[in-house]
Amino acid sequence: MDNQLFAYSPLPERAPLRWPGGARVAFYLGLNIEHYQVDKPSTSIFAGTAALVPDALNYGWRDYGVRIGLWRMLEAMDRHGVRASALVNSAVCTHYPQIIRAGVERDWAWIAHGRDNSTVQAGMTREAERAYLTEVVETITKATGRRPQGWMGPALTESFETPSLLAELGLGYTLDWCNDDQPYALTVSGMLSVPYSIELNDVTMFAVKSYTGPQFLQAIRDQLDQLHAEAVASDSGRVMALAVHPFSTGQAFRQKYFEQALAYVAGHEGVWLATSDEIAEAYRQQRGIPAPAVPTGTNPAQS
Repeated sequence: MDNQLFAYSPLPERAPLRWPGGARVAFYLGLNIEHYQVDKPSTSIFAGTAALVPDALNYGWRDYGVRIGLWRMLEAMDRHGVRASALVNSAVCTHYPQIIRAGVERDWAWIAHGRDNSTVQAGMTREAERAYLTEVVETITKATGRRPQGWMGPALTESFETPSLLAELGLGYTLDWCNDDQPYALTVSGMLSVPYSIELNDVTMFAVKSYTGPQFLQAIRDQLDQLHAEAVASDSGRVMALAVHPFSTGQAFRQKYFEQALAYVAGHEGVWLATSDEIAEAYRQQRGIPAPAVPTGTNPAQS
């Protein structure tokens, strides 16, 4: 079947896109904060034990992120004034409340990222998925005091029903479709796609492509420089998403490269240090696209 969620839109045919303060590139840091079930396989650094239960090697690698790696990364983020767009599993709210408190103190944006990174919606009925998504959204809202505006599925997974169900819950954008350098409207009324990146993503770079720290840093510099040059040449803004996971980028020997990357982005001319929420809202205002309404009888809390 052909894709019916969005239409083809070649970049040169679009109306110019403007960012606040005349910025050319809107940058956000997609900080993946995830919980994993100990008896299910998931993202792994060593395939040889990935099917074992328990898989101490790979589970421990992932668990390092919430215990150590994230707290190390926060130091660099704080120094360079970079707020996270936190892609958070709702189970994080229960298992790691200290992380939620740290994010609330820093005014992070909270993007619903499923219940945990061991559960996906594949095979769910529409009603089962509606109940699942409702639980995820309401749990995050209660814990953070802010209703999520965006969604990214665990491992960027969706069902064909997911976008319309998210709209029913009052969410307004998804990060799952990594096919653009600008936001765009989906065919579901009020829903947007906001750029995310599989290429500029530490799991891809470090675990799949075996990048070194200097290569990671150079890729970030090259991405920003190219997007900025294109935005200037076309007089139309771009989005740069940097996707990171604390169990990967949060390793001690990568800290200085993460620090240097943030310094480069924060010091670059024409860059708006934003969140994915702010990017979606700026796009809506320019294109006249209202967000889906938050359903009555739910918690619409916004901080």
